Amino acid sequence: MSDHETQGSHATTAAVVGQHEEHGSGPHDGPHGYASDKEAYLKRMRRIEGQVRGIAKMIDKDAYCIDVLTQVSAVTKALQAVSLALVEDHIGHCVVDAARSGDDDAANAKVREAADAIGRLVRM
Repeated sequence: MSDHETQGSHATTAAVVGQHEEHGSGPHDGPHGYASDKEAYLKRMRRIEGQVRGIAKMIDKDAYCIDVLTQVSAVTKALQAVSLALVEDHIGHCVVDAARSGDDDAANAKVREAADAIGRLVRM
């Protein structure tokens, strides 16, 4: 990956990480929904990272395009599985906590936040 691509990647990551504040929804009070499974998520993400590096090597070695696409599909499915698990954790923890707080505005904001995230996930 070139320096420019790396910088673009970091900028994108920063934009996604900073997106939370950009939309005006403050951080969740207390641990995030995925906190209890953090190590498992990190392990899955490291595995996906390795798969992506493998795809880059395939392209570098001029692998057959269908073989590359097969690997891209596998990575996409792995990321979708992580995404769905994170959505479930968010709803089961953050949204439920907001609903239990009795603050209707906070609960509605968390539901909207979850719906927006799901919308981003299903867009192609």
